[in-house]
Amino acid sequence: MSAETYRDAWGIPHLRADTPHELARAQGRVTARDRAWQLEVERHRAQGTSASFLGPEALSWDRLARRARLADTARRCFTALERKDPETAAWVRAYADGVNEGLTEPGHPNPAPEFARTGLVPGRWDPWTPLGVWLATHILFAGFPAKLWREHISTHLGPEAVALFAADGPGTAGSNGWLVSGERTTTGHALIAGDPHRFIEDPGVYQQVHLSCPEFDVVGLAVPGVPGVAHFGHTGTVAWAITNAMADYQDLYRERLRRTGAGVEALGPDGIWHRAARHTERIDIAGEDTVEVEIIETDRGPVIAGGPEGLDDGTPAALSLRYPPRVTADLGFGALLPLLRARRVADVDRALDAWAEPVNVVQAADTEGGLLHRVAGRVPVRPAANGLRPVPAWEPGHEWTGWHTPSRAGLTDGVAVMANQRGPATPLGVEFAPPHRADRITALLAGKEHWSAADMPAIHTDTHLGSAAPLLTHLAALPSEAALASEAALTPEAALASEAAPGSKAAPDPEAAPTPEAAPDPETAPTPEAAPTPEATPTAAPPEAPPTPLTPLTPLTPEAAALRDRILAWDRRMDADSTDAAAYAAVRAAVVRRLAAHPVLAPASVPPAYPEVLLPWLALVPRLGHALEHLLRAEDLYGIDRAAAVRAALEEVAASPPSGTWGDTHRLAPWRALPDTATAPGGEPGLSGDHDCVLCTSPVPGLTDRAARGPAARYVWDLADRANSRWVVPHGASGLPGSPHHHDQQPLWLGGELAPVVTDFDRLTKESDD
Repeated sequence: MSAETYRDAWGIPHLRADTPHELARAQGRVTARDRAWQLEVERHRAQGTSASFLGPEALSWDRLARRARLADTARRCFTALERKDPETAAWVRAYADGVNEGLTEPGHPNPAPEFARTGLVPGRWDPWTPLGVWLATHILFAGFPAKLWREHISTHLGPEAVALFAADGPGTAGSNGWLVSGERTTTGHALIAGDPHRFIEDPGVYQQVHLSCPEFDVVGLAVPGVPGVAHFGHTGTVAWAITNAMADYQDLYRERLRRTGAGVEALGPDGIWHRAARHTERIDIAGEDTVEVEIIETDRGPVIAGGPEGLDDGTPAALSLRYPPRVTADLGFGALLPLLRARRVADVDRALDAWAEPVNVVQAADTEGGLLHRVAGRVPVRPAANGLRPVPAWEPGHEWTGWHTPSRAGLTDGVAVMANQRGPATPLGVEFAPPHRADRITALLAGKEHWSAADMPAIHTDTHLGSAAPLLTHLAALPSEAALASEAALTPEAALASEAAPGSKAAPDPEAAPTPEAAPDPETAPTPEAAPTPEATPTAAPPEAPPTPLTPLTPLTPEAAALRDRILAWDRRMDADSTDAAAYAAVRAAVVRRLAAHPVLAPASVPPAYPEVLLPWLALVPRLGHALEHLLRAEDLYGIDRAAAVRAALEEVAASPPSGTWGDTHRLAPWRALPDTATAPGGEPGLSGDHDCVLCTSPVPGLTDRAARGPAARYVWDLADRANSRWVVPHGASGLPGSPHHHDQQPLWLGGELAPVVTDFDRLTKESDD
């Protein structure tokens, strides 16, 4: 036997080979068969050549990929891997060889139709290409453009605005993950469950796979284009899963650059001008002329925005990006084979010592009762100012001086819950998710003493919206006709006191003022974290300023009063079939739009002339939408009458209420490199959930109800019996339109169900010998 390919009822590949290297080759080969178009898209993204077939819409990403030196960094990392860990380097090379074989094998049964639409033929993979795919997928995971937002909003509103708008915006990914120890399960063995929240792509960002050879037998969720199982895996005796740690490990430096006869120089912190590396590259654009891009790299890192002549509008600025693999030539691939070979928690722990990026919180358990809850990844030691905003490269005191020791945590009452909130990674980050999802999962787990694998989907699909309270408080404070009649009989002093509503300066603060610790979860507009491109993100200018609202003592119209009462009676569940959830979301969106149009905030809607790929982090409406609970809770919001804004929004929606349910407008918006001409936007399925629900399907309040983000997979790892584990992805195992396994898991995903994990080869269908 060299390698064998089997399939289960869902078309998931199960691979068996004599050696890890043959197995990697088989994994590459089957991925090329199932995901050929996706692999081609990812290869181009890593190289910065997407515009050559996707057109000018992809140019901004290509410029970033070239200027950030992604492909060059991947090559450096592979060269270093060959020197330090030749076994892993050969294993990665075998995977790339398998991809090439799968892309070119004669009689490919069902070639992806996208190749015909674009006129492309699959390109050849180099040994470093998997590292390039990994880097391109995760370069924006730490959300370094959020530092530009903090600087931008501080410029308009002052430094205190950073805490009010502490929503690390569009670029990073979140997840839910929970570990239940054996003392809290029906079997006496641990359970690990969760769901990574990413942009929902078609084909999906995760590939269910079973990898078996004499050294190991692992099921897990692979990243197409990368060998092994990095983030979510079960070896039979130990299992692991991750959530985004929300760590800050990339820095932006403001550079002073000047041209000389010999090239470009950058002013260093020693007060001396140093020669910067410089060359030009050409980017091909489908249907347009080739463009040149200047590549500059200082001692801090590659310049990703601006240059000696400044930004595109002439603003003098140049920003360099310092990120760990560019500094260390290490992407952490040395952890991948040890993870596959792990038998106990201690093996996983040792493997993760080699992890680099993205920085994750890892939960693991084994069949002997071992448990692990730790941070994995490389975070530099440097001054706190580096984490907040771009820092001056020419001033001393902003250098990296070492690496943080990853922190660890234990369990509380037999469980550990991570949902991107503050936890073991607190010393390593700036902004974290609010505690809503984590608190809700914790509360649900506390409601039952012993849990089974079959119980977990009820947690995956919980739709309670923890962030609804501030807006509901404002709605409840709006005076009714009866209240106004009662107030008319009060003394003037008592009437004045009764008029105070949340959001006005005279009102008592309904809840504590926001802090960065309670920052909203950073999951809004698309970014290239795993193929979706920020340039595809819809952006909209704030609407024109609304008419002057009625005075606080004017009674609500009957329609608005009825709508207010209906929303206040709502159960706070964002269910797809709920008309009340639709009404709440409509009022929320109207409040966001009105705040965005206010003269105090509207000027912040015009961002600096940074590259287009970075602009989603600087968009005002998404920032307001995801920070809304903080803005409504604050004691004062720059004099804005929030009570009036809420009242006007309520009247606006009452005059033209939503005609259907939440799922009618809250529809899936999957990212595809080539738009699906056969599926109209209204043809995608309606979804339950919302940004701060455990079922995290993220709209962008004030901009769109559609959800580009959501659970990119769901899993339950059972340590009592791996065959009792479960998993599901949003679409299916195949990336080929027309395949029976292209979208066959979507009904399960929509319904909160999971498919069984099958590992017995006798229960599988053999497809081929390779």
